[in-house]
Amino acid sequence: MPKDLSDFQIQYIKGVGPHRAKLLNRLGIQSVKDALYYLPYRYEDRSNIKKISDLTYGNLQTAYGKVISAEVIKLPGRNLKIFELTVNDGSALLKGKWFNQPFMKKNFKTGQEVLLCGNVRRNPYWGIGLEMDNPEYEIISNAGDSFIHMNRIVPVYRVTSGLTSRQMRSIMYNMAHTCIKDVCETIPGEILKRYALPDISASLAQVHFPEINTDLELLNRGATEFHKRLSFDELFMLELGLAALKKGNVLEKGIAFNPEKRLLKQLLSMLPFRLTKAQERVFNDILIDMKRPHPMNRLIQGDVGCGKTVVALMAMMIAAECGYQSALMAPTEILAEQHFINIYRIVEDMGLKICILTGSKKERPLDSIASGEIDLIVGTHALIQEGVVFKNLGLAVIDEQHRFGVMQRALLKKKAMNPDVLVMTATPIPRTLALTLYGDLDYSVIDELPPDRRPVTTLLFHEKQKESIYRFIREEVKKGRQVYVVYPVIEESEKTDLRSATTGKSGLEKLFPEFRIGLIHGRMKAQEREDIMASFKQGEMDILVSTTVIEVGVDVPNATLMIIIHAERFGLSQLHQLRGRIGRGAYQSYCILLAYEHYGDEARRRLDIMVKSNDGFRIAEEDLNIRGPGEFFGTRQSGIPDLRIANIVRDAILLNEARKEAFTLIDKDPDLKGYPLMRESLENFWAGKIELFKTG
Repeated sequence: MPKDLSDFQIQYIKGVGPHRAKLLNRLGIQSVKDALYYLPYRYEDRSNIKKISDLTYGNLQTAYGKVISAEVIKLPGRNLKIFELTVNDGSALLKGKWFNQPFMKKNFKTGQEVLLCGNVRRNPYWGIGLEMDNPEYEIISNAGDSFIHMNRIVPVYRVTSGLTSRQMRSIMYNMAHTCIKDVCETIPGEILKRYALPDISASLAQVHFPEINTDLELLNRGATEFHKRLSFDELFMLELGLAALKKGNVLEKGIAFNPEKRLLKQLLSMLPFRLTKAQERVFNDILIDMKRPHPMNRLIQGDVGCGKTVVALMAMMIAAECGYQSALMAPTEILAEQHFINIYRIVEDMGLKICILTGSKKERPLDSIASGEIDLIVGTHALIQEGVVFKNLGLAVIDEQHRFGVMQRALLKKKAMNPDVLVMTATPIPRTLALTLYGDLDYSVIDELPPDRRPVTTLLFHEKQKESIYRFIREEVKKGRQVYVVYPVIEESEKTDLRSATTGKSGLEKLFPEFRIGLIHGRMKAQEREDIMASFKQGEMDILVSTTVIEVGVDVPNATLMIIIHAERFGLSQLHQLRGRIGRGAYQSYCILLAYEHYGDEARRRLDIMVKSNDGFRIAEEDLNIRGPGEFFGTRQSGIPDLRIANIVRDAILLNEARKEAFTLIDKDPDLKGYPLMRESLENFWAGKIELFKTG
């Protein structure tokens, strides 16, 4: 047995072999270690064996009996064969039926003792008699049987085509009994003792094949002490990596900015508004960081429209005054363009040079960036690609962090000698979870909107109420205001979406021939989109029909009404981002969610929370509850290792405990020299994501 179970290939486990190994690979199982941490997604109690005469229709039950017949029946006139097994326990007969599986006949002999588990049903023709369709079965051998599939609490694993649940369980049973004893304990004993966590081998054994008296409800919630132990391990490795990253950042030499604040004062005097207290507080955090001789790594979190970009621009003025370049990286071209449009007039008036760098822009002023002639570079991930060389990058600002992640931040930092990094996100995330996702960053929240902002009133309408919506549109436009009408992007076929937006525009032109109506969507060239948005912003259109390209960054203070068509198809965070496009001026604004009937409970919950709340954090928590953390965070994008066992919402208390222990340990031993096994385990956990330790 190899020392590290991640080196032991799954194909060498009894019952696997090369063919099944390929099927297991599809499930992400390459090694024995992968298999050990591939947990059942639910459990069934098959320990309660009933007499056949006591079985009740419509319930999942387990019964014992002796085989009295095993035959294949061919249905006349249909290409269908049924394998029918009849068993008797002395109290009644029970039939098991398997469709189009005639080969199963060879598995059974008359007189054999078997256990069958399945949903009990009546014979569809006679209305009496007990039957089970495709039941799980166990043949009881005289030599004493392991009872893997019956007579116990049975684990149920997710499988793939070509692999049955039963085969998967047998593989897991063989692996568990061969390898669990070889799993090494990597977490210090004193930590396990502090939280009364069971030993790793016992935890793995109990999670895969629990003892008969284990609470089924706790098992199915993933909340037994053994599940908690495995969740703690995963959260501890996650937090240990973040703690090592943060410690590495703290120890690195960076730029100590020493500004006179000349450019900053000039910028503030040009702004047509005063900063909020929250903006001042967060900028003060940034300034303290920038003056230190270590690289800044700070996250600014704030709802749509709270003024994060202005705070970032203030930081760029500090860098520019001290002779350094700044880069602002956005996740999409339209958001990069929006930042560029908003910033460049101010910056150019101050005598600074700014450029934009995106994949579709033909102009690539690489020489001017390399020579230091350009002070501010705005762009997409094109900024971190080969060929882009900065003269002296001092500040990197990353917008919408959840779309980039740890690895991209690291790549951007490699473009320079440890620049300061400022990360912004409008995705509101509950504080404890933000600390998890961005645990290597310091954390500031802009929790205040500008004083002239009025909360948007959100209303839910259904298709029969369209006349009321048309009246709403007419009233707002007659007041001199502007309107967005947003159609969903339907990924299966974007053509449908474009047609529906186009059809929507034609329909509105017929209804409102006196109004000026425009159309914008993601298939247009960037310049065309920019021109349309500029025209809408300048009041040259009354109604803008759009797809979700307006979701990010576009600021039109005179737009006071947004109608979201098929609102039931949008995600919560997307609805919240879209709504953030209105209510940006001094007028009362309205967001109408037009939903079409026959939507599910999940959609109803999303629409209800939108009507009730404007609070991004409340909406984020509800989004997290509805979608679950994996989908909410999109961990694959964020650069955080995937969590296979832990759930950062369910395990919030464990998460805080793991975080505290991990940061304490890294403080005492930054390179984990005293814990070689743990260090190796940590590097495997974060493998391919980022280099945690600079040495060794």
